[in-house]
Amino acid sequence: MGKKLSATSDGFSFGVVPPPIHGMGISGGFELYVQDRTGADIKELQKYVNEIIKKGNERVELEGVRSTLNTNVPKYQVIVDSAKVKAKGVGIDEVYQTINATFGTFYVNDFNLFGRTYMVNMQADESFRKSPDDLNKIYVRNDKGEMLPLSSFVTLKQIVSADLVERFNLFSAAKVSGQPALGYSSGDALKAIEEVANEVLPQGYTISWIGTAYQEKQISSAGSMAFIFGIVFLYLILAAQYERWLMPISVILAVPFGVFGAVVANHLRGLENDIYFQIGILVLAGLSAKNAILIVEFAMQKREQGMELVDAVLEAAKIRLRPIIMTSLAFTLGVIPLVISSGAGAASRHSIGTGVVGGMLAATFLAIVFIPLFYVLVSKIGKKGN
Repeated sequence: MGKKLSATSDGFSFGVVPPPIHGMGISGGFELYVQDRTGADIKELQKYVNEIIKKGNERVELEGVRSTLNTNVPKYQVIVDSAKVKAKGVGIDEVYQTINATFGTFYVNDFNLFGRTYMVNMQADESFRKSPDDLNKIYVRNDKGEMLPLSSFVTLKQIVSADLVERFNLFSAAKVSGQPALGYSSGDALKAIEEVANEVLPQGYTISWIGTAYQEKQISSAGSMAFIFGIVFLYLILAAQYERWLMPISVILAVPFGVFGAVVANHLRGLENDIYFQIGILVLAGLSAKNAILIVEFAMQKREQGMELVDAVLEAAKIRLRPIIMTSLAFTLGVIPLVISSGAGAASRHSIGTGVVGGMLAATFLAIVFIPLFYVLVSKIGKKGN
């Protein structure tokens, strides 16, 4: 698509993906600022930005890496001879205001008419600001009331510089944007462009994320933290229920089997570790523990009735096997529509459904074999501790 758009002779065109969250940036992909914290010339910043763009477009994870900074724009630099201005009795501010009002726009005031407020801006007619020679036609009044031409103490110099110099957090900065290539996630793109920036930028230059890239970097560890807190709360609740500190460990040890099944299922289907998959992992923490709770709770009851440790847990596993399989398969079959869904938003349903189905199958048919072993080991460790 990009090649076809750029092939048009009427102008330069390129396509951008819309942002995933409306209002967060002007396009999809990533946006960042390359900051110059050394105070060097803007051309130094342009050199490093061009190198980032070149190396970024060479990475297979990235495409459409570009920047809004362009230091090759021809322009005129206005040089005011302050000594001459003061010698002629003209105020410095009057010189700049006159230039601004003639070649640019100068705000005068507002006025109300028919219930509306209009802004008054002053500007010379187009025919009087078309060339540098028009500077000879502009006059400014000195303290004696004399009209003096601006060209007597103002000169113009042709230069090549940036059309717009942006600042980010008070530092000179250049915006760089791009998007992940086909088959790569936004996380892959952020990691790739960060590696390129670290390779190119010297000391005193850094990058700052904006838009959706900033939000993604801020919450990149939120999924892991939610899972950790979920396990902690699960442990504390079970400790309060069993009134023991070690026994909940035999239940929590069943959770890794569910996580293992979810990771394998998502990998076999070629899905990414996105926010939906992380939600599924959090759900699996409770579902995997549910199977272990059924066995451990019943084994503890048998122990209270006087049965031996191994006999009690084997009896519990036999009695609770059918309810575990029935409830687990019922839930797994209920999630199948998410796995095979299609249409808008199907990718999110595939991610969460595939992870939950794989995790539940592993937690049902693998963890159930090891839960009695975990219970026996934890019970013996607790007995030795006492």
